[in-house]
Amino acid sequence: MLAIVVLKNGKEVSCWNMGKVKVDANSKLSLGVEFGSTRIKAVLIDENQAIVATGSVAWENQLVAGVWTYDLDDVWRGLQTSYAQVKKEVNDQYGFTLKNINAIGFSAMMHGYLALDKEGALLAEFRTWRNSLTSVAAKTLTKRFDFNIPERWSIAHLYQAILNAEEHVKQIACLTTLAGYVHFKLTGRQVLGIGDASGMFPIDLAIKDYHEEMVDSFDELVSAQHYPWKLRELLPEVLVAGQPAGKLTPQGAKLIDPTGDLIPGCPLCPPEGDAGTGMVATNSIRPKTGNISAGTSVFAMVVLEKSLSKVYPEIDLVATPIGDQVAMVHANNCSFEINAWVWIFGEFLAAAGISMSEDKLYQTLFEQSLKGDLDAGGLLSYGYLSGENITKMPAGRPLLVRTPSSNFNLANLMRVNLYTAFGAMYLGMRTLTKTEQVKIDELFAHGGIFKTAGVAGQILASAINTPVSVMKTAAVGGAWGMALLADYLDFADAKMTLEAYLEQQVFANMEVEDYQPVAAETAGFARFAKRYEECLPLEAAAIENFKLEN
Repeated sequence: MLAIVVLKNGKEVSCWNMGKVKVDANSKLSLGVEFGSTRIKAVLIDENQAIVATGSVAWENQLVAGVWTYDLDDVWRGLQTSYAQVKKEVNDQYGFTLKNINAIGFSAMMHGYLALDKEGALLAEFRTWRNSLTSVAAKTLTKRFDFNIPERWSIAHLYQAILNAEEHVKQIACLTTLAGYVHFKLTGRQVLGIGDASGMFPIDLAIKDYHEEMVDSFDELVSAQHYPWKLRELLPEVLVAGQPAGKLTPQGAKLIDPTGDLIPGCPLCPPEGDAGTGMVATNSIRPKTGNISAGTSVFAMVVLEKSLSKVYPEIDLVATPIGDQVAMVHANNCSFEINAWVWIFGEFLAAAGISMSEDKLYQTLFEQSLKGDLDAGGLLSYGYLSGENITKMPAGRPLLVRTPSSNFNLANLMRVNLYTAFGAMYLGMRTLTKTEQVKIDELFAHGGIFKTAGVAGQILASAINTPVSVMKTAAVGGAWGMALLADYLDFADAKMTLEAYLEQQVFANMEVEDYQPVAAETAGFARFAKRYEECLPLEAAAIENFKLEN
């Protein structure tokens, strides 16, 4: 089993197993790679699910001609760099060259728009989940399907391109996600895990496939354009966790490891979205369990016992990697503004000739927030670098606002930025837990924001008034979750369910940091949330009046 560092009252009670793992060239190793919004992470695990080696590389999206996108050349550079780090760590620590991998899996940011022609070439720029350019399409499809279609979903992007009369649409042979694109290039198969697919188009959970009536309805909607395709022909095949999803081709092996050491032919599991890997990495795939993944964006995933009573624009209905229904509350903005302030303080330290590691700087500033007023001293912040669907903002303008009576100090500055990171998601969670009375027995959180013990986890628990648990794998959870899905291929062959695999094989002895809501902190966050909700016109005015410079 995976041994991890867990802090209890500030004391280390267990340790990483990495240095004690015994592997060699004949070991059964599984690789998970996740293309997150700011980092590409690779995690190699052994047959006991212990982390053997890791690698990561930073990457960033760009706003190009009003569209948030990534250069797809960076996909392959990032994959090769992170894999090379894994390979080097294996050689350095275990004394052999990594050549044989038992199973591989890829995950990435969900949603977005990757339209390919019949040769597999990109027809338009990769349009990420961050774009808020599809409001007309999303509203039209939501009304037509009687099913919430968020702006970031792939089908909303496709229909908006149709409404815009974009020339490339008639040439589309495949529509996919980033994870699906990488998987296709490495295996030649156009497939998606059901969780990722559920962020492209609504899923009929009874058949574990796209909703047939809605597919037909979409085709009818666009029939006047006389495109040479039907929607079903464009969408990737849907697979559930444990199903084989193809094998690594010789060309694919070279894309991962240009040195030629990686041997092709190993199986790949279905590619998944980052929401699915978060559920796996936190053992949150059973009804009444949930997780919160926080990074550039933040989203809560709650596995439902029954369907919601009506359509809510702030709540998406997606699926677990095995095809159970999940309520997803997704906010486009989370940690960017926190990072921006940390970088500013880092620049100050450098200018003053003071050396401090980035990890220490984050820890220092996060811990300082604990000294702040429980309502953040009357400060107000919107960390909106991009548009925000839950609060209906079409674009982003980061704001920090205070009154003459606000208590403006470092502690409150950091606390208000941590509060606002969860602000939009809080509004959606309120609908789920208060209006729909959805019960949550266990809520796990993961993401780099939770790395400093006792800060973001506690703030989140009090903000949503629900117990929150944080695993020490929080900072690498998604890539580890993808490695687990790859490893699960063998267990699925042995007829073990994914729930049993996680409960018995992975999480049986897992220790976590537990945070309980504190009444005074909950009341303090509520005062901030009231300010946050009432003053949204300030953000709208900033978007309207503070124009982007060309």
